[in-house]
Amino acid sequence: MTTTHERSREFAVEVVSQLRKAGHQALWAGGCVRDHLVGRTPKDYDVATDARPRQVRDLFGHRQTIPVGQAFGVITVLGPRDAAPIEVATFRQDVGYSDGRHPDAVRFCDPREDAQRRDFTINGLFFDPLSEEVIDYVGGQADLQAGIVRAIGDPHQRFEEDRLRMLRAVRFATDFAFELESNTLAAIRGHAPFLVQVSAERITNELRRMLAHPRRARAVELLNEAQLWAAFPPSLGTPLQDSGDRLAIALECLAALSWSSFPAALALLVAAAEGRLDDGAPLDEDGDTASRHELSRRMADFAEQMRLSNQERDAVIEALNALHPIVGTTESTWPEVQPFLVGPYARDCIEVARAAACRHSHWRAGIELCNDRLSWPYDRLNPRPLIDGGDLKRLGLKPGPAFAQWLGAVRREQLLERIDSRAAALAWLEAAVASSSNSRETPGPQESSPKRGS
Repeated sequence: MTTTHERSREFAVEVVSQLRKAGHQALWAGGCVRDHLVGRTPKDYDVATDARPRQVRDLFGHRQTIPVGQAFGVITVLGPRDAAPIEVATFRQDVGYSDGRHPDAVRFCDPREDAQRRDFTINGLFFDPLSEEVIDYVGGQADLQAGIVRAIGDPHQRFEEDRLRMLRAVRFATDFAFELESNTLAAIRGHAPFLVQVSAERITNELRRMLAHPRRARAVELLNEAQLWAAFPPSLGTPLQDSGDRLAIALECLAALSWSSFPAALALLVAAAEGRLDDGAPLDEDGDTASRHELSRRMADFAEQMRLSNQERDAVIEALNALHPIVGTTESTWPEVQPFLVGPYARDCIEVARAAACRHSHWRAGIELCNDRLSWPYDRLNPRPLIDGGDLKRLGLKPGPAFAQWLGAVRREQLLERIDSRAAALAWLEAAVASSSNSRETPGPQESSPKRGS
């Protein structure tokens, strides 16, 4: 059975073949050539041609083409349902980059000139899929073999044209385990302050891809070498840039993270920047509700600056809030930790704690206890509450803040497996209410915090 990747490749060959039959030059271009040459399956295929946009649309039909980038000479050609669309771009030179991101205009040209306007040599290659010949005007094959990310031509000009290329250089070096060529790295450092001109969405999207990569620690190391922290919120970039110790801690913990998760990796970076992973960091620093609310507020601002999705924001906050409770888990504190491990971000929480424990052997006991509990059947790990607000009303309690405290107190006893039935819960509650009435006390906040997932 033909796979989607195979069908996409076949379609990319068909597009080149049809352009050739119509008398045009046509070649695969860019990332698909790079991936093909290093033995990777390209995610998509781009075709470069001397055909003008109108000619491309006439050849493949207006119903099968989308002029989404026609002003820049790019036409999207639609193929079979099981094949990815192909971007067909006319060979071009870019004219002016007044916004430091997009060309002001384009001028159509030949393949050699087209290659010169691209970002890095490993992305400036062409390939003829009919003759299986590589066309290399920029030395990309040699750099692929040597494991180097090198800007085409003058690196300063490349980064003046498009500031985002600085982050892309780091990402490519991370992805392929390559080195940044010395002149390219020096140019990045020189232009790093101007990265702030790029939108936060674009910057975060590059960081998202780097931190989700297994070599995420190397990506952060390269970001530091390239002096690119200025583009990130000061609460993240400044401590890592100014403190070699905190950067070293971040790298160690990122390398220990076994799961490719952007929120988990970002949570570790934030934890390192804030000193939560330092030697001697107190296990209870996040233990009170007020500090958790403060963390959530700060992280909401941070997420807005970085344009994180709501899900990413919540996952980072949850992992940070859960870190010290998880590594400090004991039998008696299980009710405070259990909600983190039955919530939607449980894996982020446990993986962040496990990675952080690479520096603190005494943190591992809490993680082991949590892992043991996670092996429980779900109805034991997260049993249904034994009582509800109606039961409190029947005992004569009036709705209000104390309701949550009483429900939390019963839930705590249930999670500690001291009570396991509705009858036992009601008996415990009735006795506790009577005792509280006599002493005019109600359960304290720690006894009454049924958090997420309960």
